[in-house]
Amino acid sequence: MSEKDVDLRRRRFLTSSVSVVGGVGAAFTAVPFVASWQPSERAKAIGAPVEVEFGKLEKGQMLRVKWRGKPVWVLRRGAEALSGLTQLDDLLRDPGSDVAAQQPGYAQNGHRSIRPEILVLVGICTHLGCSPQYIKTTDPHALGDDWPGGFFCPCHGSKFDLAGRVYKSVPAPTNLVVPPHSFLSDTRIVIGVDQGAA
Repeated sequence: MSEKDVDLRRRRFLTSSVSVVGGVGAAFTAVPFVASWQPSERAKAIGAPVEVEFGKLEKGQMLRVKWRGKPVWVLRRGAEALSGLTQLDDLLRDPGSDVAAQQPGYAQNGHRSIRPEILVLVGICTHLGCSPQYIKTTDPHALGDDWPGGFFCPCHGSKFDLAGRVYKSVPAPTNLVVPPHSFLSDTRIVIGVDQGAA
């Protein structure tokens, strides 16, 4: 074996080794760079859309999630709750949800939702920003025997029905806010993306 053959082998070995080490180094450099393209937890809290799986919710059950630092409720309503909504119109300040800023256009209806059985609300009272409690008719409460279920703000006594519409003669001036949302499937929604934009 000549000296020239040994130098070529050594050169190939060194070239291959440097290429492998360089490739590994490039991969280690690229992974954090590509990962930085994903929104951080802070960015998600500020406003990134939030996906919610609600398939296991039974009638009358509610999920609580966080979007833009605010509590958001996803409530599954039954047929009885939905039929009771129309009976409350005389007791409500804005039964037709006429204040357009309180919900997207696709939720400006009697049940304030895209699909009647699934209600999505920002869980912040429109009076001074407390978080109302979800109180069913079967829950212990001091709201009277005629309480049809809904939301009660313990801070100043505002009451909302099962569509988030505010009662008359309470401190809250407007209905609870319906955030932009859309359905990804029969059991999954995304909060923060308008219906039609998903």
